[in-house]
Amino acid sequence: MDTATSPEARRADMVAKVRKAGYARRAEVERVLLDTPRHEFVPEADLDAAYNPWQAVITHRFSDGRSLSCASAPFVVAMMLDQLPVNPGDTVLEIGAGTGYNASLLARLTGRADLVTTIDIDPDVTDQAVRNLTAAGHGDAHVVTGDGTAGHADRAPYDRLIATVSPWDIPDRWWRQLAPEARLVAPLRWRGQSRGVGLRHVDGRLVSDSMHLSGFVYLVTEDEGERGAPITPDGTVKLHWDADQAVDPDLLHGVLDLPRAIAWSDSTIAGDEPHDGIWLRLTVTEPRVCRIDAHPDVASEVCDPIQRFRAPALVDGQSLAYLTSRRREEGDDVRWELGAIAHGPDAAELAGRLCAEVRDWSAERDARKPTLLIYPAGTPDGDLADGTVIDKTHSRFVLTYDYVPA
Repeated sequence: MDTATSPEARRADMVAKVRKAGYARRAEVERVLLDTPRHEFVPEADLDAAYNPWQAVITHRFSDGRSLSCASAPFVVAMMLDQLPVNPGDTVLEIGAGTGYNASLLARLTGRADLVTTIDIDPDVTDQAVRNLTAAGHGDAHVVTGDGTAGHADRAPYDRLIATVSPWDIPDRWWRQLAPEARLVAPLRWRGQSRGVGLRHVDGRLVSDSMHLSGFVYLVTEDEGERGAPITPDGTVKLHWDADQAVDPDLLHGVLDLPRAIAWSDSTIAGDEPHDGIWLRLTVTEPRVCRIDAHPDVASEVCDPIQRFRAPALVDGQSLAYLTSRRREEGDDVRWELGAIAHGPDAAELAGRLCAEVRDWSAERDARKPTLLIYPAGTPDGDLADGTVIDKTHSRFVLTYDYVPA
């Protein structure tokens, strides 16, 4: 075999690229990524796909083609393990078994496969995970077929809990299965966006110490709190919002047919510069923020968000505004100016409001840091930290946006 294209060489190259991008910062995370043959967990993928640092490998799909289960992209795996982190001897619960690859990494980190429990609702997924883990020498890991929202009380409490599917809430049974000083990492959803959040369990609440933009298969649950509906007759443009928000999609059906109001912020970004902090800031400052999705085939004259598949939007009754951008050349430098497109009776006000938020973000983007605190449902208002409160079914989210000490 050509050693340059061997699985070992590709794995080393994958890890090098992941580290260069700023992930696998912990030596033990780098080690287990190098030691674990990822391609053996995704035999349906060729080596290029198995060791692509930036792409997930889809392993199971719903009947409509949507992803049901996958092996997460290696950079995401590394990011979440950095956020966790696992110490030797830790008990670990993983929500979302996938291919068993994550559980194998966790077994190497904790030192004993029998300290790892992974759960998935789909028996086909857990069957595959069992086969892969056994072949990898980690057959002592506990693979459970069941409802991930229930956790697995038989082996609680857990020092570490990691969700590789995206929950809208922290289920109450997860709370009860956390050890007093546990850590939890999950791609949480609120106000239409998703963040991989690292949390510490402190004094009966969860406090974030890291946050990254992320996108995952949704956690299957009966009390899903994200709502969605089309606002065009053909269903190619949709809104997504939380259950506690006053959004009536019937009032917005056809709103894109109304005249546009366009505003520009005079704030610019480079083509490769992240702007997701705008959305995160809006979840703290603007109760009307949600998500708009536009199919790639939708004409820009109809809907032109900054990203077709997900962009922040503001909704107020019969009016809608969303984030957009336009190319702006500044000498030899090409940048993108951020702005807002709005429709409806209050279009001008909403577009102006969104642009004001963009300008505030641009002026303070490195000076302020978001923090998420999560309390069990029923926690009295007086016991919450100061901040923006988002009430969910099993928990209360409190978001702050504080200045970072110089």
